[in-house]
Amino acid sequence: MSQPDPQSPPLSTSESASTTPAPLASQGAQASAVQVDSVTRVFGRGASQVVALDDVSLTVAPGEFVSLIGPSGCGKSTLLRLVADLDQPTSGTVEVFGRPARQARLSREYGIAFQQAGLLPWRTVRANVELPLALSGTGRGARRERVDHLLDLVGLADFADSFPDQLSGGMQQRVAIARSLAEEPSLLLMDEPFGALDEMTREHLQTQLLRICAETRAAVVFVTHSIPEAVFLSDTVVVMSPRPGRIREIVPVGLDRAGIAPATAVSTAAEDAVGDDLRTADAFVDAVARVRTALHGDLASAGRPGGAPGESRTARPAGVDQR
Repeated sequence: MSQPDPQSPPLSTSESASTTPAPLASQGAQASAVQVDSVTRVFGRGASQVVALDDVSLTVAPGEFVSLIGPSGCGKSTLLRLVADLDQPTSGTVEVFGRPARQARLSREYGIAFQQAGLLPWRTVRANVELPLALSGTGRGARRERVDHLLDLVGLADFADSFPDQLSGGMQQRVAIARSLAEEPSLLLMDEPFGALDEMTREHLQTQLLRICAETRAAVVFVTHSIPEAVFLSDTVVVMSPRPGRIREIVPVGLDRAGIAPATAVSTAAEDAVGDDLRTADAFVDAVARVRTALHGDLASAGRPGGAPGESRTARPAGVDQR
């Protein structure tokens, strides 16, 4: 199990015994999408040493959407990079679908999207999306069929021959998401992909991402600084503490997103309306409050041993993986 923040109340026996999240329970013996065990990441040496992550453990079930949230410098992006095998832990292990992270990367088990779309300006939308397929040797006909499907999925079929500088920021991010899905990964790793967008575009793309995830059934690990975004998108929100990064709280969300799914076959405007309704639902407001308490309570106590007098803390939910 991950070490709780020193200011956290100790786990009870019943809480520590409940280590399996609900989404994973239904998967039987199927390997977790992501399994992080006792991971520590230290940068530098001696006086300049920085402990970015300290004894972090986390399980993400197949098909589960998990957001990582916490103050700047808490290790969210570092953890994502470790899962992607773009960096290696100082100690501990990271597995993706039961295999070491490096093997998963070489086998293209995951797609990845960053805050900047990272599109090649000399390639069309179609050519950008098909790039991973071309690099892996997929035939021309199969590439075209797959890209046609992906552009339709992200609502950009009419822009296949456009270049990135002809697109808005939100459209560029949709191209990047389509590219990350090119090889049909079972896991998406997303590092603040909507962070640079205006609020209206951001909310629209959040709704579209939920629809895409409902269709692809991919697991997602999503880094964000936005509490409402984390709650709107996620099955589970992982709250991280200030450096050294530890898992401070695991908050199950439990929103009913049935109106945002491929089976509904509704218009984009109707999906956005469902998203707007979801953001005003009591369950959404309650989940935002729980995440805010976990996050801001931790920030308030960061420089005060024991926290402020009378400061409340959100109890760790029973039945949720605390590792």
